[in-house]
Amino acid sequence: MAAHPATTSTYRMRAGHASTGSLASYLLRLMSIKQTNLCLSADVETSAELLELAEEVGDSICVLKTHCDIVTDWSDRTARALKEIARRKCFVIFEDRKFADIGETVQKQYTSGYHRIAGWAEITNAHVLPGPAIVTALHQAANTTIVKYNTGVYTDIFANPPPKKVKGTEDDDDDDDEDDDDFDTNGYVAVETPPATDDDDRRLSTRDCDRKQSVVSISTTISHRTESISPRPDPNFHPDEAFNVSKEALLARLGEAPFVRSLLLLAEMSSEGHLMTPEYRQQSVEIARDNKDFVMGFIAQRSLNTEPEDNFITMTPGCQLPPPGQEGKKLGDGLGQQYNTPRKLVLEQGCDVIIVGRGIVRAQDRPAEAERYRAEGWKAYEERVGTHDR
Repeated sequence: MAAHPATTSTYRMRAGHASTGSLASYLLRLMSIKQTNLCLSADVETSAELLELAEEVGDSICVLKTHCDIVTDWSDRTARALKEIARRKCFVIFEDRKFADIGETVQKQYTSGYHRIAGWAEITNAHVLPGPAIVTALHQAANTTIVKYNTGVYTDIFANPPPKKVKGTEDDDDDDDEDDDDFDTNGYVAVETPPATDDDDRRLSTRDCDRKQSVVSISTTISHRTESISPRPDPNFHPDEAFNVSKEALLARLGEAPFVRSLLLLAEMSSEGHLMTPEYRQQSVEIARDNKDFVMGFIAQRSLNTEPEDNFITMTPGCQLPPPGQEGKKLGDGLGQQYNTPRKLVLEQGCDVIIVGRGIVRAQDRPAEAERYRAEGWKAYEERVGTHDR
């Protein structure tokens, strides 16, 4: 049986596929430029550990996978700092939330509560146990987040002071003039609009400019960004003649990830005895095909691209390299986790992104170990496609 085109094509070629969404296209181009198909599973318990880890290995990865609910001191500040590192180090963020509930509930879990995942994670994932409506619900929530991001509300507040008092009258107080400097030449005082809080509530701050102030004028402007909500990268972005351009220049040309959101469906897991049957896996694929504008791919142990138009990205957990000198040793963690090497997953199984956690997180030299995984994953990929993708 001939290999599927998605398995034999380069990441760069697949980025321009007609069915590839803007975020998937961006990620494939990013992988091509950085020459990495490594996702780090950053399963740590404090914000400091998470941010330190992202700084240490960010140059070697294309995706950083988080479990924000195990970070004991998670806050909006954590999310902002992580986004800044992602922008600087050029990787995308994948929150491994594994949604599995009815539509209304997952919408709230995705956009509200303590973590507000949709605001900072480009990618998340879900089980299809509740049925296809879970995908629809998450897509609607993602679109709401995008529209909110692309809309700004600005308010100007002006207060009209009371009439000036005449010196020498009985209503004149010596202290009435103490605030005169607060007024502009037209007799109005401008009250600065406070910045939006993290929960997007705008709280009014005022100055005590005159106790008898009586008229307040409020002007509100709503602006919409003019750029596309879901921009697609330029298909001519990475022409063959640009191969001699430096990686830094290519990354600068690629720019930041578009502010869009995508979903991975959990079709398979790497744990021993999981209950995701072949029938369940096939249902996941069918649901993905019906939602190509939102579903970018799968969590699976092999490529699930079978139809000619399939171009889904497969991200695969359970990847680990044996210690040097122990190649061929079967690896596991005693808790049902089964490990495979980058070569088996990428070359033999056709997976696109290898997900590595403890193999890097617990290493004595984490940057060096991340580089070892990156090199092995990329070597297996180049062997699979039979060319150098740059």
